[in-house]
This record gives sequence, C-alpha cells and structure tokens, in this order.
Amino acid sequence: MPYTIRPAEDKDREAINTLFNHFVTTSMAAYPEKPYEGGVYDRLRNAGGSHPFLVAATETGAVIAFAQARPYHGADSIRRTAEITYFILPEHQGHGLGERLLNKLIELVRPIGVDNLLGSISSHNEQSLKFHQKHGFVEVGRFRKVGRKWGKDFDLVWVQRFIG
Repeated sequence: MPYTIRPAEDKDREAINTLFNHFVTTSMAAYPEKPYEGGVYDRLRNAGGSHPFLVAATETGAVIAFAQARPYHGADSIRRTAEITYFILPEHQGHGLGERLLNKLIELVRPIGVDNLLGSISSHNEQSLKFHQKHGFVEVGRFRKVGRKWGKDFDLVWVQRFIG
C-alpha cells in the first residue's frame, strides 16, 4: 500500500491523539495506563523542538502512523543524541512502513548534528525489540521492573544505534 510521509501538522492533532491512545488501551507499546485526556500531540510537538515529527498517511489522507525524534537531553554536550519513537496502526505494520519512517528520521536528523539514536522499549513489546535489532540497534541498558501496566511488571529496554 502506498503511504505518504510528511511533517506532522496541527491538522493531524486528533488523528495522532487517537492513534496513540489506541496503543495506550490495547498494548504495552505505550506506557500510560489510561488515554491522555488532552492528547499527546502537543506534548510531542513541544518535546521535539526542531527535531522531526512525521506522520504517514494513506492515499485517502488518513493518518495511520507517526514518528518523532526528540532531544534526549537538554545539555549542549549531548545534543548529538536523539530519542526516537513511532507508532503504526497494527493493520499497516509489516509492510515496510516502520523502516521508511526510521530512514526518514535518520535523513532529517543528520543535518542537525544528530549521529546517535536511542529508543526506550517495553520488555513486553517483542515486535519492536526485533524491529530495532534488525535495523542495527543494540541493547545498551535495561531498567528492570520499573513499569507496571495492567498489573504486569515490565522492564524498560534501551537500544542505541550510531548513524554517524
């Protein structure tokens, strides 16, 4: 299926909020236990600064995924590192869209001096762990049982990829 990847815009606010809250209520991929009342769009927009914030849309314009790179830390000495996140509706997974979004993020962060990507993944999100391993990320840390969702403990698994 053809997808268009473009910068997120204010008009995408509701679609991004709905998409993220889908994962909040159906999976361990998103950490909150309850949907964000005010939505996640503004939080992501504010956290990202000048880093890329993207959506993927179908031919009809329906937003079915979003991806973001954001500064990992506020210190100037760590500005070369970005944390990434993306969420793709389940029916659009497995068609190469995650790889396209990751590659687009890499393309856009290199010119702003980012050469190091980090991701934080729930230990229950095997699909994401496998995706990142396949795409050159390595596990660099694991915070054991720091999260609990729906009565289940989970680790935060940190992965890293150098893109310089």
